Parts: sequence; C-alpha cells; structure tokens
Amino acid sequence: MPEPIQLRAATASDVPTIFALIQALAEYEKLSHAVTGTPEALKEHLFGSRPYAEVVLAETAGNVAGLALFFYNYSTFLTKPGLYLEDLFVLPEYRQRGIGKALLIYLAQRAIAEGCGRLEWSVLDWNAPAIAFYEQMGATVLPDWRICRVTGDALTLMAGKTS
Repeated sequence: MPEPIQLRAATASDVPTIFALIQALAEYEKLSHAVTGTPEALKEHLFGSRPYAEVVLAETAGNVAGLALFFYNYSTFLTKPGLYLEDLFVLPEYRQRGIGKALLIYLAQRAIAEGCGRLEWSVLDWNAPAIAFYEQMGATVLPDWRICRVTGDALTLMAGKTS
C-alpha cells in the first residue's frame, strides 16, 4: 500500500529544501544554467515583508517529494483573480504515486474557494509526459498563445526607453 500524501504550506525553514527542488526541476528541464537565484532571495520573496509567491509541499513517508509554487494573477476578461502555477515538480523517485495530481487538485480547490476564475501554467513543448498528464487532469494546452519574456539587459533597456 502506498504511503499517504500530506500537503502543507511551506515555512521559512523549508527554503533549503525548496531551493533544492527548484534546482532538481531545472536539471530535469535541462535548464540548470538558468538558476541564478539564491536561497536568501527565495526566502525574502516567499516569506519577507511582501511575499510574491506561495509554496505547497507534498510529503510522503516523512520526506518532501514535491512542490507547487504559485501566485495570484488577474484576468481582465473574467474580471476575476486567478492562480498561476509557476512550478509543479515531483522528484523522480516519487512519481506515479499521485503526488502531482494531489497538488493540482489542491490548487484547483483553492482557486474555487477563493473565487478565482482560472488556474493556469506553462509547459515546455517537448515535455510530452507532463502534457499528457495535464490533459488527463482536464487542462487545455493552448496552441495559439506564446509566452513573452524580458529579462536581464533587455529588461534594463526596455525600462530606459522613452516614448
């Protein structure tokens, strides 16, 4: 019989574990080079005077097995808040045990309880197992939308532009 899954809100003492999970996610996505943040910055942004995101940890048999890091956004078309799932990650040795499903269900229930109009996230186009899982859970992968991103020097340049 599989061990039960417990979900809990992360605390500041979980930051080293959260950061390790973020690094494991980046490695899985072949994006380790993109992790330039620090545990200290993560702690400030999750638990400082102005939290920007929240984390729910999934535990089984006393071990942290995965996480969901999310924040609120807003839909002008729905005129409702939404939840944006930035990262959903389950360590490879804990996959196929319902942990990802439990995290998504938790977020869907929370979105409904808080009057949100939607729950959304992005998925890499090469990640067929994740896409299949999300579609099996009822998600629609939007074919016509592309993510726009401005970072680093490009962000600095954009901020300095004048009309």
